[in-house]
Amino acid sequence: MAVQANTQRIMTSSARARRTRLWGRVAAHLVLAAGGLVMLMPFFWLVSSSLKAPYEIYVFPPKWIPNPPRWENYVQVFESVPVMAYAANTLLITVLASLGVVISSSLAAYSFARLRFKGRDAVFALILSTIMLPFAATMIPVYVMFTKLGWVGTFLPLIVPAWFGGPITIFLLRQFFRTIPMELEDAARIDGASRPRIFATIILPLARPALTVVTVLALLHNWNDFLAPLIYLQKRQMYTMALGLNALQYLEGGLDWTHYVMVLATFMVLPVLIIYFLAQRALTEGIVLTGMKG
Repeated sequence: MAVQANTQRIMTSSARARRTRLWGRVAAHLVLAAGGLVMLMPFFWLVSSSLKAPYEIYVFPPKWIPNPPRWENYVQVFESVPVMAYAANTLLITVLASLGVVISSSLAAYSFARLRFKGRDAVFALILSTIMLPFAATMIPVYVMFTKLGWVGTFLPLIVPAWFGGPITIFLLRQFFRTIPMELEDAARIDGASRPRIFATIILPLARPALTVVTVLALLHNWNDFLAPLIYLQKRQMYTMALGLNALQYLEGGLDWTHYVMVLATFMVLPVLIIYFLAQRALTEGIVLTGMKG
């Protein structure tokens, strides 16, 4: 009888523990779902406003579902604004600048993580210290330099600096490279592999999560950048999406273009969402593993 009683108590405790865990998971999922809904509300409002007439955007209480939806807003924006030209300019700058950041930062990060040379740590600390230097502090001297080079009014000031790396991306990649076992490189070196071959065939494939993080960060920064194109681009046909979105507010002075601004903003946000959903797993893995080794 005692054995049966103990068995019954154990089964009861186990069932109670399972129910507790189940309700805990349900509560956690409800909280996360509520948080996700709150985070998505601005995007829902953006898409909803892009399908409304101007006066409907300012209605209170807000009207979340336009009735009827004005799909012609999208057609009229593409007819009134060179959206495809803005998108092509932005895509060109984004791809070239992001490619430059990934290549140069990975090379520099590998040097700081694996190579031993005099002053390595001092140079790395100096690079990290530039993070504290705001863009506004260097904006004027950098503009003067690009003016003397004759680059103002071209895409070069937005692309070339990216090929010299960035302190944050170098730091992220260096930290990840340091988590890769040194024994792999030693074995490859014994087999006769050179430094470039080790970097290309061993380090880069293993560092794919970190490279994904750096690539996504670079893509988002260059796609959404507004200040740098505003400073260096002068002709309307060279505008990026961010500049075109800003200029749209001043077309046909006196008219309310708010709903068209929402259309162009929706078109600008969609690639960002697509990139995030495609790379979210690699992003999480890369960020988690980056700080595992100091």
